[in-house]
Amino acid sequence: MTLVPLGKKGDNARRAFLPVTREDMKARGWEELDILIVTGDAYVDHAAFGPILIARFLEGRGYKVGVVAQPSWQSPEDIARMGKPRLFVGISAGNLDSMLNKLTAQKKVRGKDQYSPAGALDMRPNRSSIVYANLARQAFPGTPIVLGGIEASLRRIAHYDYWSDQVRRSILLDAKADLLVFGMGERPAWEIAKRLDAGEHVSKLTDIRGTAHPKKNRRAWEPLLADASKYTTDGKLLVLPSYDDVRTDKQAFAKMSRAFQYETNPHNGRPLLQVHGDEAVYMNQPALPLSEEEMDALYDLPFTRRPHPTYSDVIPAFETVKHSIVTMRGCFGGCTFCSITEHEGRVIQSRSENSVLREVRALRRMDGFSGVITDVGGPTANMYKMACKDEKTESACRRLSCVHPGICENLVTDHDPLISLLKSVRKEPGIKKVFVASGVRYDLAERSPEFVRELAQHHTGGQLSVAPEHSQDEVLAKMKKPGIQSYERFAQAFCQASDEAGKEQYLVPYFITGHPGSTLSDTVELALYLKRNGMRPRQVQDFIPTPMAVATTMYYTGIDPLSMEPVYSAKELREKRMMKALIFYWDAEHHDLAREALMKLGRRDLIGRTPNCLVPPESAKDRLMAADRAHRAGTLGTPAGRPRRDRSPRR
Repeated sequence: MTLVPLGKKGDNARRAFLPVTREDMKARGWEELDILIVTGDAYVDHAAFGPILIARFLEGRGYKVGVVAQPSWQSPEDIARMGKPRLFVGISAGNLDSMLNKLTAQKKVRGKDQYSPAGALDMRPNRSSIVYANLARQAFPGTPIVLGGIEASLRRIAHYDYWSDQVRRSILLDAKADLLVFGMGERPAWEIAKRLDAGEHVSKLTDIRGTAHPKKNRRAWEPLLADASKYTTDGKLLVLPSYDDVRTDKQAFAKMSRAFQYETNPHNGRPLLQVHGDEAVYMNQPALPLSEEEMDALYDLPFTRRPHPTYSDVIPAFETVKHSIVTMRGCFGGCTFCSITEHEGRVIQSRSENSVLREVRALRRMDGFSGVITDVGGPTANMYKMACKDEKTESACRRLSCVHPGICENLVTDHDPLISLLKSVRKEPGIKKVFVASGVRYDLAERSPEFVRELAQHHTGGQLSVAPEHSQDEVLAKMKKPGIQSYERFAQAFCQASDEAGKEQYLVPYFITGHPGSTLSDTVELALYLKRNGMRPRQVQDFIPTPMAVATTMYYTGIDPLSMEPVYSAKELREKRMMKALIFYWDAEHHDLAREALMKLGRRDLIGRTPNCLVPPESAKDRLMAADRAHRAGTLGTPAGRPRRDRSPRR
């Protein structure tokens, strides 16, 4: 981060933040840090920024924690500015995978980095976790290095990397770190700190839930492989196909993906081992989810809810979340294109109503708060406090989704706790409006007419975003999403509730193009569905194969790992652009590509000016050029849209 001199007033302001310089440490009377957290994001002291959440959590347990945000990566000097930490260096690329943060599905550089001041694009390196770990190793020889955050979490095993189009090793080995924390890291980070503080060597920390560690030579892992069949049958260890196998054999990659998915339940997931040449990665069982009391304590930590005062530019991601409140974490949806389940877990972890109200009151006291809460939710807003009806059943369950292919009979889908919470929040003094902007799972919402009425009457600002993703059943099945009929029922209920509330409100549906299982013909059917229903989507997501997602395995291997059956994926960037153009059938800018797609499919019946057609026979530019050519040839009097020129001799 760029450090700006502040003067006395600024010095007082920055004391509420964690130290970022040696001067900050001295102001607290510290000679050394216990733990240094390095992040690829700007330092925003807000619970929505994962590395800072961990830093505050560790501070709350008595450790001296400092933060280096977006360090220069040309040398180790910047990362070393506060000196060597006593216990360990925690490394995170930030809230997003650094490659996803930089590049689009078309492999073009994004126009803005949402987590950097002024959206600057040059504030973090590619593959930030690896680069920062190398810098930390140079700066602090012998100090334990612990990877964490979503980039490390989703790259902990051999994985397909879309941006290099290759299978890469576990990031733990490429970064040469001592440990990797996967999932939500509070429990493992605390145990690592406690055990290092007690004098244990980092090489002995091999049994901490939610962590992976390297086995650096064959002698360390060959005994485990030799006994693999016994371990697998008695539930102690599952050996994944090796890196060399999955790198050269797509069937092996698909089998690895399938095996991994069934081991993500913290209650019954087994430890995993994956060999990489002479090395191996050993993954312990996932960390246990936090209780309600633990979640409350986490969000009671003394966040300032502001960017560090040294920043002079706006940080776009902070503007999005600064007046929002997180109520829960986790998702049991299991959508194949999404990695929330793999990172946050399937078990919903919710805060109490009192905890949320305490944060509302703190938010109300902040400068610049106008009384509008922009979002009350989480990964899926209406999964708040939902759980399996029986703990024993949940502990034994190995389903990958609680809602697909249908909603599990053991899932409690009661929306009453969420309705009660929303009512309490909007009754708080000084609160003018409370929005639900997080994703709403409509197959759950349609089970609660009261929730739909509350949503329409009190918590929608004219438009509500929902994500049907596609219209074709075969494609939706590959996504693990409900059929389009579920969306239609929800849409009807929401529109009726809006009418009853006397409000003109609209749903803003999101769709994905290029998802595995979706062909160009499927996309034509989606475009026809949209046109029949008068829908003109303005935001369409081009499928991006992110590390570890089931859909990414489909994309790379051409195999559905859950059924081991072949599946089609659009690989050529032009075909993917054509798919997107079809969804924008109503936009003249996309007509040329959409027309090309229709001609490629032999669907000239959809090119024309009748109501059943998707695009006109030619663009306005084509018509003008044709008219120009005709005019020059003397076959027409005046080109369309141009004034007649008088060619008679001047007198």
